[in-house]
Amino acid sequence: MVKKEWIALFHKELRQEAVTPGFIREETNDVVRHISKFNENGFILASNVNERSARDVIRNELSYFGNLKQGFEWKVYSYDKPDNLTEILKQEGFTIDDPEALMVMKLTDSHPFLINIDLQAVKEITDEQGIQDLIVLEEAIWNGSHKELGERLLRDKQDNPDSLYIYGFYEDGRLVSAAWMYLENNSSFASLWGGSTLPQYRGNGYYSKLLAVRAQKAYEKGYSFLTVDASPMSRPILEKAGFSCLAYSYGCQSPSIPVAD
Repeated sequence: MVKKEWIALFHKELRQEAVTPGFIREETNDVVRHISKFNENGFILASNVNERSARDVIRNELSYFGNLKQGFEWKVYSYDKPDNLTEILKQEGFTIDDPEALMVMKLTDSHPFLINIDLQAVKEITDEQGIQDLIVLEEAIWNGSHKELGERLLRDKQDNPDSLYIYGFYEDGRLVSAAWMYLENNSSFASLWGGSTLPQYRGNGYYSKLLAVRAQKAYEKGYSFLTVDASPMSRPILEKAGFSCLAYSYGCQSPSIPVAD
């Protein structure tokens, strides 16, 4: 029963009602879409479609975003209807990312993260140089450009500093592990992102300490839950820390759309 209640709360607060900095939220009878104010990719966080209506709605959204010359991600969760929504999106030209586990943990004052972990070595990242260090780290690990991520993090940290917290570990002046957290507006949830460590520095407990420092900040700010979309590598660590898997998420990337000038 708790799992169903958590899914319902997550769906309401972080999908149907979410408002994301830097984006214009639009709600129709069929979807909740977010349009970038900065010509970045938009996204659809929630939909209300069925087997009969799905294709027409998908094609309408492709046309809508196409007119804006903006690519977008359609985020699908395993409890969404129809059950074959990801397959329909694939047939309509979307690229389906590998599934991630939707992990949620309720914060309590007795959790070990809040009482027992030495976090003196963790550095909070607040400036442009630190965010540039983070992007260098992400690009080294994932072997691809993260320029848009860096621009968004810097913009959000400058415009809404109390909604974004970034942390990392430095070794010999180099950022070797980092993660960040958004404190979602009007929500019970703090959402965790990143958690990347250079291969040669893994096994030092950095991932768990980055979880802990974010848990402490979220609890301090009055948030009840942590949530993260976890890779297969991260899921066992999160489960050991007290997270529960509620569902699976699929990032469905739209076909190529000409970029706005």
